[in-house]
Amino acid sequence: MGNASQWVLIKRFAEITGYSENAVRHKVKGGVWVEGRVWRKAPDGRIFVNVAEFERWVESEPHAAAF
Repeated sequence: MGNASQWVLIKRFAEITGYSENAVRHKVKGGVWVEGRVWRKAPDGRIFVNVAEFERWVESEPHAAAF
């Protein structure tokens, strides 16, 4: 991603990855992605996703413990 921020809002994350915004929210709500590592809530309440950690999750073993 070059110089782009590793933390992006769900809308931008969806544009980058092709995941729907609903799919991202489902992974957050369902605990598939660990809060503080793959995603976090900003002080204003908006959810940001860490692209680098998402890529690590993608490259992890299937059915491995969630990051």
